[in-house]
Amino acid sequence: MKKAIQSIRGMHDYLPQELIIWNYVETILKEILTSYCYLEIRLPLLEKTTIFKRAIGDITDIIEKEMYSFNDRNGNSLTLRPEGTVSCVRAIIQNNLLQKKNNRFWYIGPMFRYERPQKGRYRQFHQLGAEVFGINTIDIDLEMIMLIHRIWKIIGINSYIKLEINCIGSKIERFEYKKSLVLFLKKYEHLLDEDCKRRLHTNPLRILDTKNQDIKKILINAPLLSEYINGHTKKYFNNLCNMMSFYGIEYEYNPNLIRGLDYYNNTVFEWTSNELGSQHTICAGGRYDSLVQDMGGPKTPAIGFAIGIERLVLLIKLKKIFSKTLEEINIYIIFIENDNKNNAIKLSEEIRNLNPTLKVFINFFKQNIKKKIKHAINSLAKIIIFIKNEEIKNNIFVVKDLKKHTEHFLLKKDLMIKIQEMFK
Repeated sequence: MKKAIQSIRGMHDYLPQELIIWNYVETILKEILTSYCYLEIRLPLLEKTTIFKRAIGDITDIIEKEMYSFNDRNGNSLTLRPEGTVSCVRAIIQNNLLQKKNNRFWYIGPMFRYERPQKGRYRQFHQLGAEVFGINTIDIDLEMIMLIHRIWKIIGINSYIKLEINCIGSKIERFEYKKSLVLFLKKYEHLLDEDCKRRLHTNPLRILDTKNQDIKKILINAPLLSEYINGHTKKYFNNLCNMMSFYGIEYEYNPNLIRGLDYYNNTVFEWTSNELGSQHTICAGGRYDSLVQDMGGPKTPAIGFAIGIERLVLLIKLKKIFSKTLEEINIYIIFIENDNKNNAIKLSEEIRNLNPTLKVFINFFKQNIKKKIKHAINSLAKIIIFIKNEEIKNNIFVVKDLKKHTEHFLLKKDLMIKIQEMFK
């Protein structure tokens, strides 16, 4: 017996029952983004490797360990996108979209990172991303946070997540802070785990958001990034926090929140949940005011966020927020004699012509009538239409309502009227 073929580790199959929740979530996301006047943009899965190295930073975990990169036949290094912001910035520069009046965009799709697969984390995962370009005032920071907060309320998970927010200053300010942080941590290097020891010499700021409780205790006495940030930026951040409080958005100031991408500056935020274990971040984002210029465009302020769809769906399932069952079939057609197969096909097409949104199923299986009826019931069909020799000669169809447990003998024209009434 041949060994069954398995999917690639970290690549997940999304099955019909689960996709009901996905479609529910995506519908809400798209409706809310549209209400805030965001425009959809669709981006390629493959980009030149150089744009990620330039934008994300050579010494980040994504660049060092997580990218799926390969050379094509011409020797060009290409990468399956590990995140969406860089691709979006590349697209708006290349297509001159910064000249448009509305520079708010959203996208959704798969991303790829070579990580250790675990609960809520896959090597192919999906994100909903949104980006805004050209606005440098506090208003857009607030509006974006309010937009995300609205998503949680509409879906019904706002009581299970919390907003953490921080101000990380500019690249120059972080560079000065890094020097002090490294000097402090050098004294405790023998107590650091292997991951933090590596980051101490590559990306020390990432040590601040370690999950290691022993290292968290060491960091209590570490120098604070806020001490290196200028007064104007602090005022901007404090005003944002005050405005969030005014509009009833609860948050937690987290001075150790450092996003894992080098292009962020000033405002950064994460929505996290204690319900998901170690992979607890559902949404993250912040400002990246120098990225457009770093990638060859004009100086342009920008802000964005990304929602991890797998983790969002996982939280919805854990808290039983969404309980709709999968109604696979609206109308289930059973032809009794094989001679009536063509009559069944003809009827199904006529129904679809009049009601294109209905799900119409013809049972072609070689089963007895009891098994066919059982299959219809298990498929959560609403009605069964039987086509029998005896009745079809008089253009009559037998209709069984599986919800009301009633049976009707109808002419075709009356059948079509009945269907219209039942599935308005």
